[in-house]
Amino acid sequence: MGKSSKDKRDLYYRKAKEEGWRARSAFKLLQLDSQFHLLNPGATSASDTTAAASSSHQQALTRVVDLCAAPGSWSQVLSQRMREEHAAAVAEYSRVKDSSSSSQVHIKAPQEPKIVAVDLQPMAPIEGVTTMQADITHPRTIAAILAHFDGEPADLVVSDGAPDVTGLHDLDEYIQAQLIHSALQVAAAVLRPVDEAPANGGPVDARSGGAFVAKIFRGRDIDLLYDQMGRMFVHVACAKPRSSRASSLEAFIVGLGYRGGQPEALQKQQLDSISSSGSSGGVQNLSTQKFTESVLKGVPSLSVGDSLPLDDVFGSRANAQFIACGDLSAYDSDATYTLAPEELARLSLDPVQAPTAPPYKRALELKRAGLLTKTS
Repeated sequence: MGKSSKDKRDLYYRKAKEEGWRARSAFKLLQLDSQFHLLNPGATSASDTTAAASSSHQQALTRVVDLCAAPGSWSQVLSQRMREEHAAAVAEYSRVKDSSSSSQVHIKAPQEPKIVAVDLQPMAPIEGVTTMQADITHPRTIAAILAHFDGEPADLVVSDGAPDVTGLHDLDEYIQAQLIHSALQVAAAVLRPVDEAPANGGPVDARSGGAFVAKIFRGRDIDLLYDQMGRMFVHVACAKPRSSRASSLEAFIVGLGYRGGQPEALQKQQLDSISSSGSSGGVQNLSTQKFTESVLKGVPSLSVGDSLPLDDVFGSRANAQFIACGDLSAYDSDATYTLAPEELARLSLDPVQAPTAPPYKRALELKRAGLLTKTS
């Protein structure tokens, strides 16, 4: 397939190059933001269907972490939007400060936004973004992020990472789940906890805590992730941007209002709840009989011919609100669009940023040197 053919087949691919984004995935974050106001927590709209509406005077984002960031399209969006918000905040601060008398309450100056992009692969520099070539599963990475933020908590953690898919859905979903777990570990260490006791005595405002966004594959056991996220965040939703192909299992889990719980503690809590009727040593110290008894404790006995809903036996499966993001009049990611004659007449646009260290780089070098030949 030539470049022109792909431009016609995938309009988001072409629009990304026209607008200066390094990848089409930039539109996914933009459409997620249009629904959840991730990059401007103070904004609300009539179309906002989340339960986490925020006040109009909420402070803009100042510290954000982009995990699995390469090639950097999400970091581009974060940098552009946060710098725009900061410039507007500085202008407003100057206006209010000039018009205020010295006897009025001290006005706090807007903080300079800080963005950290982490990936195993090297990334080309992006204005306003600090890049780290590091492993998100290593504890030193968390320490480095916190050091860059001077020990202050982050407002948002995003992750658009995914493994190289094999086509074996169960395997791909499992590897992706491990990647999300690693991202959650980072989020649990750096995110700002929600204010559980608002000053006005009202309900907990999810926007007072940090937010988390990660790519997921909606598989058979996705309800386990929903359950874990529900324990960690005030509001959880599953979102599908318009720029994400409908034929793909890809979606994005969105958590608003970080409660402050650690993933390991949540897992221990679940295991303890199962083994609470057994010995205090946990599941590992239970015999098979005692473990079975602890799991089945409270399950009503059935006679032949009786029926009982599975939810009454095993409990209901966790679920999350599913939201389609993006304007309904936006381009369809699965449709093929006809290019205008003036667009067909010119050459296809080159990528905004060439890969810095692609895995096929060595093969290309050998091919150009005539050293890569077919064996007989």
